[in-house]
Amino acid sequence: MSRRGLIGRLLALGIVLAIALLGPSTAWAATELTVYRSPTCNCCGHWVEHMQAAGFDVQDVVTDDMDAIKAQYGVPEALASCHTALVEGYVIEGHVPATDVQRLLSEQPNVLGIAAPGMPVGSPGMETGDGVDPYTVVSFTQTGDTATFAEHP
Repeated sequence: MSRRGLIGRLLALGIVLAIALLGPSTAWAATELTVYRSPTCNCCGHWVEHMQAAGFDVQDVVTDDMDAIKAQYGVPEALASCHTALVEGYVIEGHVPATDVQRLLSEQPNVLGIAAPGMPVGSPGMETGDGVDPYTVVSFTQTGDTATFAEHP
């Protein structure tokens, strides 16, 4: 085998090894999301299932003191819902669709988090029959500023 052919094979082997060693551990790792929810809220469990189906590795923390969790992580009272989640430094409040969370993580805006205030019918975890209420997911900052992040008809 020529020197050029040997170098080509060694480079190819190096690339294969790099993909084998680095690829699966980085490209396929699920994003960890920690959700805090009340033990009596069934819709929160459905939202957890929605996030797992979207590929998130969900750590499910059941607590009786959701008010303290919301205060600890800076969720404005006007944006509150039934559960609070944390993912890569962001706060996710309520029934926010996984696609919005994925967009947040992709764009990385300078916000504290995003919220789907209240419990909109038809949002992930709140599916009941054919009813769907239009709702807005809003971003919020530590200073209390809010802006529309996504509209859901």
